Amino acid sequence: MRGESRRKVAFVCVPIMLGKRVLGTIGGERSYLNQRLLKQDAEFLAAIALMIAPTVELYLIANVEKLELERENRELRDALRERFKPGNIIGNSKAMMADVYDLIGKVSKTRATVLILGESGVGKELVASAIHYSSDRAAKPFVRFNCAAIPETLAESLLFGHEKGAFTGALASRKGLFEQADGGTLFLDELGELSPSVQAKLLRVLQDRTLERVGGSTPVQVDVRVIAATNRELVRMVAEGRFREDLFYRLNVVPITVPPLRERGSDIILLADHFVAKACKAMEKSVKRISTPALNMLMAYHWPGNVRELENVIERAVILSDDEVIHAWNLPPSLQTARESGTTLGLGLEEKVRLVESEMIVEALKTTQGNIGQAAELLQVSRRVLGLRMGRLGIDPHRYRASA
Repeated sequence: MRGESRRKVAFVCVPIMLGKRVLGTIGGERSYLNQRLLKQDAEFLAAIALMIAPTVELYLIANVEKLELERENRELRDALRERFKPGNIIGNSKAMMADVYDLIGKVSKTRATVLILGESGVGKELVASAIHYSSDRAAKPFVRFNCAAIPETLAESLLFGHEKGAFTGALASRKGLFEQADGGTLFLDELGELSPSVQAKLLRVLQDRTLERVGGSTPVQVDVRVIAATNRELVRMVAEGRFREDLFYRLNVVPITVPPLRERGSDIILLADHFVAKACKAMEKSVKRISTPALNMLMAYHWPGNVRELENVIERAVILSDDEVIHAWNLPPSLQTARESGTTLGLGLEEKVRLVESEMIVEALKTTQGNIGQAAELLQVSRRVLGLRMGRLGIDPHRYRASA
């Protein structure tokens, strides 16, 4: 009986074609009593396949585009996560290792509000990005808002959104940045520039996780982690009544102070090398090293513009370099004057000449790995003259040999 039932079951399958392209198939299984009914069902399926072919094509196109967008989004998130992870914040000074990296690692595992403090140009946004992309919100939006770049009249609408007709020009309802960052992180840069009215609404969002759009009355729930940054002294602003005290304590859950570049010692050299490579790649130039006098000038400067100023200085030096080396004369005048660098001459002319001579000889010995003959050729003096000057200056060529 089971075998007889199987013999009466047939499977019919026909292609879904558009022109000469096969987009898929449509089929079915059914019990038949005779061949005539089987042929009719096959013709019926063929007619259905012909009718749905254009719809199937549109579906496939939309699905392919959707998959491609999802792939691109995944690649972009992975690239951003790689770019802004703490390991990619350049610097190994004690100030960065103890005061910044350690806090990033601890706070990124929580949803606590973070307040990043530091001078302009130290890289506060980079720290905020590292916190977001190291957290469990990395796959969600990371939205940036510069409080100083937006007029006070627009800041409230941009942050919290508005309803249609809320003000002149509000032709449609619009989500604010808080709603756009739902599930992710909102970075508020230059926080000290917010007006008192916006500060009050921000406090409510931080306390209740709800907001109301401009011109609306319906509360909107949001799940947003807030990271704020400022170069202002908020404690003084609170004392002067220019910043809400309750908002300050609500934001100051985990403060992270990014040290200025002048306090980061050897990080200056690491950052300079990084910016040289970055500028060379962008300009398609080749700069292989920074000369010793130029490095000394970089280390002696007090960097009021911090990392941002250093990047600009290196970019300029790469442009001006003619021999794959950044020399002291490729650096801007602000690094070469006693007044701008906060240094004094300190030495007389003879001592200065002695120092310059010593630097040039050391540079040549480094280049030739301690080979006196080759160093003499580079300096365009005889081997005997170079030996006498090294003896007078107390320079030992053996220190620069490859084996050393």
